[in-house]
Amino acid sequence: MVARFNREVIQDGNRESFEALMAPDFVNWSAPSEALRGAETMWKTFSTVLRPAIGDLQVHIHEQLCDGDKVITRKTISGKHVGPLLGVEATGKDIAIDVTDIVRVRDGRYVEHWGINTLAAVVAQLRQG
Repeated sequence: MVARFNREVIQDGNRESFEALMAPDFVNWSAPSEALRGAETMWKTFSTVLRPAIGDLQVHIHEQLCDGDKVITRKTISGKHVGPLLGVEATGKDIAIDVTDIVRVRDGRYVEHWGINTLAAVVAQLRQG
């Protein structure tokens, strides 16, 4: 189910899959404020930040571990920088964002999310040229 989310939602941008895989009471604990912790904010990150900026976006899962109702995933989101990314205009460079996240699942749906990633470091590197 988590692999499906990574492939269909993050990589392919499939809104129907997103709706099917997100619990109505989903909470993204990685969001900077309570107002941004809902599912829609997560969707907007993929649809308006990452997907327009990264051409040929691919998600490569390095490993996944399950512990009860939690799935830990170590992955890389990669592609070509083809559009604005957090204030940096397209460079045409290959980019790779490393991500480690934890998802709590219930009834085949995402209920909670925690994660860390290297997006800020990638953007800083793009700014330097």
